[in-house]
Amino acid sequence: MSEANISAWATWREIRAQPNIWRQWSTVCDFASHQSWIDKQSFDEVWFCGAGTSQFIGDIIAAGLEGQRGGYRFRSVATTDLVTRPQAFLRDRKPLVVSFGRSGNSSESLGTLDVLDVLVPMAPRLNITCNADSALSTRQSAFSRAIILPPETHDSGFAMTSSFSTMLLTALMLFSTDAMTPERLVRAADNFDLVQPRMLSEISNAPDRAVFLGTGAMAYAAREASLKVMELSAGKIPCLWDSVLGFRHGPKSFVTDATEIVVFTSLHDPAAQYEADLIAELCQQFPEAKVTSIGPGADINLAHPDGAVWAAPNAILYAQLAGATWSHAGGLNVDNPFEGQGTLSRVVSGVRLYGVAT
Repeated sequence: MSEANISAWATWREIRAQPNIWRQWSTVCDFASHQSWIDKQSFDEVWFCGAGTSQFIGDIIAAGLEGQRGGYRFRSVATTDLVTRPQAFLRDRKPLVVSFGRSGNSSESLGTLDVLDVLVPMAPRLNITCNADSALSTRQSAFSRAIILPPETHDSGFAMTSSFSTMLLTALMLFSTDAMTPERLVRAADNFDLVQPRMLSEISNAPDRAVFLGTGAMAYAAREASLKVMELSAGKIPCLWDSVLGFRHGPKSFVTDATEIVVFTSLHDPAAQYEADLIAELCQQFPEAKVTSIGPGADINLAHPDGAVWAAPNAILYAQLAGATWSHAGGLNVDNPFEGQGTLSRVVSGVRLYGVAT
């Protein structure tokens, strides 16, 4: 495979463009103004809401930043759950609802706006989207605010890449409390440039199946990584994700000799010790499987200068690069792996939305 051939795909270019997008965004976005708006709102919980990859943004943040800003609870609430059982979530709650959406027009994004209008119309809403023309951008209320990411983040490919990472980093900038400066985005970009060549050299032939594992926020980064490979391979490479300790409790039965196992490792003990134990166990039990660690001092040395949650976009970079590489090598349309199948689409639409009872 030549770089020239694969770079014909928009998805490949969108993956590679991420560090420059983050650097530019660090100088353009008025994070201080958005933080000031958040601090003026009245709420007792922060909900990070989305579907699919947008949900996993919330999972990563809630696991990585619990209780940092203002001492209130962070929750990841999937819009696919909120729309189907709104009263179960919103009864006696006073949340700040942070919604993520690449298109900002998915069925569940629209359904969530409907739910909030009916059940908690005065709840503050912060919509983070890549589409300036979307419902998340234009359907505003007296209690809402929208952050529109650069148009370059509105990926044209099926898989969310720069949209995922930039929405995640934007939210981290707003809800993390320690040393919050735009230089965090620059460091993430620099880390990307350092780790990308090693990741590219590590990618080998497509495995029969893949597993991604991690601890804390990195366990949910593993979830996004596994989805990325399955999406880009059109399901031809089945993937599993789990926590490092949870993996032994049954999911390890997924592993065969033709499996690639990627472990996102930690900087601090005891997490790093548990991860090292599992890696040694997997190498001993499955000597034919490929086991790759990604993290501080790992096979792919990914530093965590600002903490694991900030390194999540760069850990997931491996799955983006590998997934696109394997998709291209398999003769798929990398920008639309499900071309001609009519089963999955870039923006989920056509879901029938039902009325919300008060």
